[in-house]
Amino acid sequence: MDYFNRTVETASSSSLKDIQYGRLKDLVRYVARRMPFYSRAMAEKKIDPEKFSSVEDIKYLPFTVKSDLRDHYPFDLFAVPLSEVVELHASSGTTGKLTVVGYTRNDIRIWSEVMARSLVCSGATRGDIIQNAYGYGLFTGGLGIHYGALELGASVIPISSGGTQRQLMLMKDFGSTIMTCTPSYSLFMAEEAREKGFDTKGTRLRVGIFGAEPWTEGMREQIEKEWNITALDIYGLSEIIGPGVAMECPGKEGLHLWADHFLPEVVDPATGEVLGEGEEGELVITTLTKEALPLLRYRTGDIVSISWQPCPHCKRTMPRISKIKGRIDDMLIIRGVNIFPSQIETVLMSIPEVAPHYQIIVTREKHLDRLEVQVEVAEKVFSDEIKKLEELEAKVVSEIESALGISVNVRLVEPKSIERSLGKAKRVIDQRKI
Repeated sequence: MDYFNRTVETASSSSLKDIQYGRLKDLVRYVARRMPFYSRAMAEKKIDPEKFSSVEDIKYLPFTVKSDLRDHYPFDLFAVPLSEVVELHASSGTTGKLTVVGYTRNDIRIWSEVMARSLVCSGATRGDIIQNAYGYGLFTGGLGIHYGALELGASVIPISSGGTQRQLMLMKDFGSTIMTCTPSYSLFMAEEAREKGFDTKGTRLRVGIFGAEPWTEGMREQIEKEWNITALDIYGLSEIIGPGVAMECPGKEGLHLWADHFLPEVVDPATGEVLGEGEEGELVITTLTKEALPLLRYRTGDIVSISWQPCPHCKRTMPRISKIKGRIDDMLIIRGVNIFPSQIETVLMSIPEVAPHYQIIVTREKHLDRLEVQVEVAEKVFSDEIKKLEELEAKVVSEIESALGISVNVRLVEPKSIERSLGKAKRVIDQRKI
């Protein structure tokens, strides 16, 4: 099976534009009628919901940001009464206030369909056994993959995250063919497998679907080497629908974004100006078909570029976003230089003597920012003499400073000393009092 919905996934640009335009017009009227938050915003900008003449008119609509959802906690931003909401999810944030999202029955149907498209895009078929190690519960990851597997007709193992020994046992006993989890957890499982004498290359796994955190090409290579699989990126966020917004195909030339349901823009993070194809900026998404919590021009905070060219590998015509380059809120400004954790990870993944486990510590001493990278030494070199470890440390410092253009401290630490995560890895600890 090459496509889940061939007609839409390979639609011409004009056909897709027609779909988007019709749905956008309906959406603007819908939110103006049902959501006071948007009707007030449109009145302030003097926008007439009845006068949309093209998809490009979206640039006149107001942006929505995550704090808008938190400010209307828990249900005040819903466009339908709670009696029509069949499922609730929530994600925590740094402020402690939950971001709550709701789904009508039709929203669940759409989620299932776009997630099934994503699975098929990765190469999944009805004959696959999907070991779903994303967390079930308020986090959307586990249930999103689950709904897609059911829609596709594949077998799904709802094992959730954690219980690594059980993960390995069922992987072998059940003959799992697809693994889904965060990329950092897949490496943690591989590490545990080595310790227990489990042959990661002797399973039936052939594809891994990884998301929920940014990860580099270097980490992809590491995962593929550890598990002998094709490692593919999936993108989504609970505010938009959950996983299944966009998915890589095995060609690995960007993530196919299902633009008949999610209208994408890339904007300048500072000005909000819409950027052109190939330019790097913040991804903004409008949900064209959601009922319970439709969002206009939601600022995701994720840094990407976009291509509207058909995929040379699978021939899908949906737009493709790049792998996430970083997040606006993850960007560190160190002595006036913008730094993304992914830049440091790219360097570390190119140095075989260190392990793919690290943390970035930012402090401020005497009004000066200090950047320290703690990285685990690979098991095979940990017992080397001190001189060799000092040479390795100097090498890591040199390569990071060359990539970033600022000075950095590097501390090599022993294997397994950096805390592992069963979900999203915590890479940055910012201790500055700013």
